[in-house]
Order: sequence, then C-alpha cells, then structure tokens
Amino acid sequence: MTVEHALIIGGGIAGTATAMALQRGGVAATVYEAYRTTADGVGGALTLAPNGRNALRQIDADDAVAAVGIEVPGMVMQNHTGRPVGRFDGLPGLPSSLLLRRDRLYRALMDEAIGRGIRVEFGKRLTAVEDEGDKVTAHFADGSSAIGEVLVGADGIRSAVRSTLDSAAPAPRFTGLLGFGGWIPNPGLPTTGAYQHFAFGKRAFFGYFIDEREILWFSNVPAADPAEAKTASPQHWLAALRERHADDIPARDIVALLTPEDVAQPGPLEDIPTVRTWHRGRVVLVGDAAHPTSPSSGQGASQAIESSLELARALRDVPTVAGAFAAYESVRRDRVERIIARAAKINNDKAAGPLARIVRDLLMPVMMKTVMTPEKMFGDLHHHRIDFAARR
Repeated sequence: MTVEHALIIGGGIAGTATAMALQRGGVAATVYEAYRTTADGVGGALTLAPNGRNALRQIDADDAVAAVGIEVPGMVMQNHTGRPVGRFDGLPGLPSSLLLRRDRLYRALMDEAIGRGIRVEFGKRLTAVEDEGDKVTAHFADGSSAIGEVLVGADGIRSAVRSTLDSAAPAPRFTGLLGFGGWIPNPGLPTTGAYQHFAFGKRAFFGYFIDEREILWFSNVPAADPAEAKTASPQHWLAALRERHADDIPARDIVALLTPEDVAQPGPLEDIPTVRTWHRGRVVLVGDAAHPTSPSSGQGASQAIESSLELARALRDVPTVAGAFAAYESVRRDRVERIIARAAKINNDKAAGPLARIVRDLLMPVMMKTVMTPEKMFGDLHHHRIDFAARR
C-alpha cells in the first residue's frame, strides 16, 4: 500500500467513481466539489456503454445506476427520410447500454459514495496545489486547505488541476458542432421500442428516443464559431433547428414540438486529442481532465469509470506513487486517445457537406453489413474488462 488518503478535486461522475474505487482498494478519499450544491437538474442525457457498466460492477455500483436509467438493447441508424440503413444490437454476453439523464447518474453515484462513508465537501473551488514531496496540499477560494498523500484532478475538460501540472496545456478544441437537446413530453408520437435512433439529416445530425411519456432528442448543428452558443437568442436557435431539419423525418416533427426554452442552452462539442501531462509528483488526472472526448464517442462516462478503476488498482498494487501513476497512464492512454480520435471522425461525418452526404448515404447500407457490423464497430470498446480483484 503506497497511499492511505487521497484528495479528489471534482464531485462529478469521475470524482465519485474514483472515490469508490479507491475505497475498494483500501485508500480513503475526500471529494472537494467547487459548486455549493449538488448538480440536480443540470445536464442532458448520456449513454453508459456495456464496458462502463462492467466497470461499475467491479465496485458494486451498477445496480444503483441501473435503477435510474433505461436499458436500450441497441440503436438504429437512419438517413434523412427516416429510412433505416442499419441496426446495431448489443453484443452477446454483455449488459445492455443504459440511457440516463446526466443528473440522475450524477446523483446515483454521489448518493452511493456518501452512503459508503465517503466525505464530500461542497463550495471548494481549487485555487492552488502545493506538492511538498511527501504530501500535497489543495488550497481553496474560501481560504481553507486540505492535505493528502495524493491529489486526483477529476474536474473535467477545463480542469484547474491540469493547469497546475502544465501551464501551457492545450485548451479544449471546438469540433465544429453545437449540441442541442433535452427531454420533452410525448404528445402521442410512436415509441422507438427501447431503441435509440440516430439520423444523418440533410443539414444536421439528429438523435432521439421515444417512450410513452417522454421524448429525448438532440441535434448536432455545424457551426463556424462556438461563441454563437452564448450570443444568439433561443428564438434564433429554434428557427435554425427548424430550418436545418425541415427535410428530415421524423426530426422535423419532433423539432416542431420545441419551444424557445427547450433550446436556450446550446453547447459546443469539444475535445482535447492529447493531454500531454497526466501526472507529476503526487498529482494525477482522471476522467475528462485527462482524456476529454466529445459526446459523439458515447464513451465519456464509461472511460472515466474505467480510468478510476485502473488508477485505484495502481495505487493499491504498485509500491511507489510515481510508479503507480506511470502504470495507470501506460494502461489507459492509448485506449482513450483512440476513442477521442474515433469520435473526431464521427464529428466530421456529422458535419459532412452535400456531396459527402450523398456518398455516405449510398455506401452506408453496404458498410453496415460488412465493415460496420456491431462486433467490428464496438467489439474492442464494449468487450473491454478490468479485473479489479487481480493484482498487478
């Protein structure tokens, strides 16, 4: 055992999962969250992939998360006319993906962590990190500080901890897409039968899931300037979505149900292809602080949970902090950077021009039966398993 107590900066998905994984590995952790309250009601939807669920099972947290999610057996790909061009079903022997409201996933993990005796402090915005060789001190904006043996930055794509490790760390990269989405009541549209649907529209990408009560929808709209997300009005965006999806079925019918309030907070899709420095001394990064991928990967939460397990395993099994951090990075970096690059290619396809869209729509039905089968597309992602009990 190299470490007995860790400071975790960030109380989101990565932070709470890391705290539980460390606890399972014999390391006590305290979580410090910048915001003064829990993030209830904040965020849209996300998918937890089978590999993410298998990672949660290693720390006995999958049941708590599954209780607030919707199991989806697969997804259907469509063109702008609504015609299916392919279908991905789940892979044999793996759990179903879970469709989740982000705040419910957050709350399930937070409640589970607190229920296990993990201490969480709110209103603790990090201002500085002081690494003293045998210990590390976190300083907060309220004038308080905390001392631990290691400090874990689980504070997202704009990580303050990452900046302390590398003052010249690259900023998030805009992918060329703005993201819209949310949940609205279903006035009577046909359900999707538990399947998620994804449609390459003529001028934007659209996704949806419909049950008897609600519709989950999202749209990825090509944009030249991410600042538009903050400067344009909701009325502007509602008109833009109606124009972008005017020829798309059934996107236009779902967009017709939206109000300006439903599109009031678009966000730029961002990533960082390579975070150069994952750790230094007694400070290390996890989740989006270390490997931020755009939402198009469908793997952000799953990869954060996987990394939390591998970090906890390394701290449990490797005799030095430096060795543990190096072992953690060596087993994670290649996998997560391949996923980030894969998502970047998906983003390019979502923003395809007219000619590229025509070629894509012609080739996709054939590709879905050959090079884009579920096993070839998702086998390396979804079959990935971490045996947390096994010693290094």
